[in-house]
Amino acid sequence: MNSNSTAEPMIEVAEFRTDSRYRLVHFKGTGWKPLAPEEFEPEVAHAFPGVDPHDPTVVHWADRPWEWPSWHPGEA
Repeated sequence: MNSNSTAEPMIEVAEFRTDSRYRLVHFKGTGWKPLAPEEFEPEVAHAFPGVDPHDPTVVHWADRPWEWPSWHPGEA
């Protein structure tokens, strides 16, 4: 690792996919979990209490930050 690199983020959000209502989220030290938009912030708070989920040094989005696939109740 060179001196210009930044620390690895604690949370990584995988690329946007339209075939699921979830996005895969990796919590450092725990692994990957599929999360719906309403689950994201509570899971961040549970995994890392006091961490700001809007801090880009903590959360790395592969693409389309804060976007989730559209889904409506009753859809599979």
